[in-house]
Amino acid sequence: MDTPDRQEELTGLIERVTFHQEETGFAVLRVKAQGHRDLVTVIGSLPSVNAGEWLHARGRWVRDREHGLQFKAEMLQCTEPTSREGIEKYLGSGLVKGIGPVYARKLVEKFGESVFSIIEGHSVRLEEVGGIGPERRRKIKNAWAEQKVIREIMVFLHSHGVGTGRAVRIYKTYGEEAVEKVRGNPYALARDIPGIGFRTADGIAQRLGTPRDSLLRAGAGLAHLLAQAMDQGHSALPRAELLEAGEKLLEIPGATVEAALARQIAGGELVPENVEGEELIYLPPLQRAEIALARWMRERADLPPTLPPIDAEKAIAWCEKRTGKTLAPQQREALARILHSRVAIITGGPGVGKTTLLDSVLRILRAKEVRCLLCAPTGRAAKRLSETTGLEAQTIHRLLEYAPASGGFTRNENRPLDTDLLVVDETSMVDLRLMERLLRAVPERAHLVLVGDIDQLPSVGPGMVLRHLIECGRIPVVRLTEVFRQAAESRIITTAHRINQGLMPEALPESQAESDFHFIEREEPEAIAATLARVIAERIPRKWGFDPLNDLQVLCPMNRGALGTRGLNPMLQNLLNPRRGDGAGVEKFGWEFRPGDKVMQTRNNYDKEVYNGDIGRVSGVDPQERELRVAYEGREVPYDFGELDELSPAYAITIHKSQGSEFPVVVIPLAMSHYLLLERNLVYTAITRGRRLVVVIGQRRAFEMAVRNHATTRRYSGLAWRLERF
Repeated sequence: MDTPDRQEELTGLIERVTFHQEETGFAVLRVKAQGHRDLVTVIGSLPSVNAGEWLHARGRWVRDREHGLQFKAEMLQCTEPTSREGIEKYLGSGLVKGIGPVYARKLVEKFGESVFSIIEGHSVRLEEVGGIGPERRRKIKNAWAEQKVIREIMVFLHSHGVGTGRAVRIYKTYGEEAVEKVRGNPYALARDIPGIGFRTADGIAQRLGTPRDSLLRAGAGLAHLLAQAMDQGHSALPRAELLEAGEKLLEIPGATVEAALARQIAGGELVPENVEGEELIYLPPLQRAEIALARWMRERADLPPTLPPIDAEKAIAWCEKRTGKTLAPQQREALARILHSRVAIITGGPGVGKTTLLDSVLRILRAKEVRCLLCAPTGRAAKRLSETTGLEAQTIHRLLEYAPASGGFTRNENRPLDTDLLVVDETSMVDLRLMERLLRAVPERAHLVLVGDIDQLPSVGPGMVLRHLIECGRIPVVRLTEVFRQAAESRIITTAHRINQGLMPEALPESQAESDFHFIEREEPEAIAATLARVIAERIPRKWGFDPLNDLQVLCPMNRGALGTRGLNPMLQNLLNPRRGDGAGVEKFGWEFRPGDKVMQTRNNYDKEVYNGDIGRVSGVDPQERELRVAYEGREVPYDFGELDELSPAYAITIHKSQGSEFPVVVIPLAMSHYLLLERNLVYTAITRGRRLVVVIGQRRAFEMAVRNHATTRRYSGLAWRLERF
């Protein structure tokens, strides 16, 4: 409890950083303070701190009921250490990549108090220390220079009321000009730095003196709203809706927002267009993508086939003999249609034979020496496509050869793909921008086959490309509806089709206890979470023999709430991968990462060749190198600690993030707290992710609400309108 003692000054060596919250700067330090025999606990706020630094603090002593006597600082300031003891702690704290406690001791023994100047100005001398060769020496020098700049950024951001967790990313984006760039246009942070939104950038701008009613601020707000709309699946926003949202976000008069919009339109930063009697405001790249995609379909869909002459009946008979599988009448008709169409779409739910049909098409065409390429939007979907067809399949990004240096794809209309047929699986996931880029690279004479389930969730990015292509009526569409007998024996598949018809799953008699689909009814959120934990840790491993870490995936309707990914991941982490005694792990950006953790990449990283939705396992944490490694499909990818905002725990992921993936076991919590997202296509998508076992745990009324709710959220787009105007 606080005492009214007068303020005091305290100085000393920081022995240990017990806790430091990067976003707020709050720190708990153990300090060897002058005039005190024992270590002193100091609490306060500062942008960055490391063991070994010299601390200057001003504040008062308080007695905490739980932690005892502490020095509560109102002012904290750190300086580089000057004593050998401090320098050794400082260098060994993990601050500089390549230097841990062992090398810190060696460096101080060799160079004493001059070690900092040696690293900075005469780094070649570091090789005089045993174990330090040219490569480690360069790493130490570069890391030293980098941390000095990052520290300046931290201090600058902290002085403007902003957390410092994004400093490394700001440095990697802007380099040594970071502070100057932020001063010049703080709103660029919201555009360029993942994790920094408009409100954060606006706060910095306000502190730097940007007027609230400036057109720069209003324009940045409008661009932010359109980018936000894009993340919600929209390609544009109606003018009135954009202006209203801008006025609400910026809290300035509507006339100023209108003036900013007019200025951005005049400058070509935004584009207005009348679509079906409604004025939509586009970001230019999205309008261009819509126009180009519709034009491509208009030019290609009606062209005659370029494949070798094929007698469909003879080809089907040959294929059935080779595979031992007899095609159903619906599949035979579909196959003939695909062979004679320049562009075709295959759609249908689980168990209707999409894979068998596609495999037959590919067998026939490859026998005719037709060059075929296969791709899918995610690594998991591409891997599954490879397994089902026996042919190599790539992610769309890899197929188009993304070049990080230029920020674009090297495969395009000037350097098209080397193929006669391109197959795209899981097309419902492909957004407007990626589909337009892909079509650019399709050779003029090539055929295109799009495969996807129209009843699944639409893409996370802008547009509803597959649905609009199907509904335009100008592209041949093969709809498979017959559920095959073997598939019909799976309650996962029959339940998915019932849900698609607006029907709840059939009640499960005790005699069918071996079913692959189960609904466990629970009412209270606490009971749902407790049952979920018990089912995952005990019942599923014991009854079916599945490994909870490797075979099982929890899918949540949303991130927020006790039954969202943010609430369930810490619980499941402690359940399935508890802390080890050696303390290995790192806390960054609100999560703790431990060796063995299941994690997900949350945004595309083309340099590392890992993409949004990829799931891996933490294979190691190296505090000395300030590096965490993740194994993806046997390939290890390193992450600097400052890059860990790209990762999140993946014991529980959203249903949206699961698109394109399949898992042996899926467990789905459902409650009325998810009501904003309880739609039929959401639950249908979740259930069809499970291959061998699906367990839904939750409230019956939430399940019923989702099954009844067939209304899909409207997405503003002009693609359907453009396609209908062929």
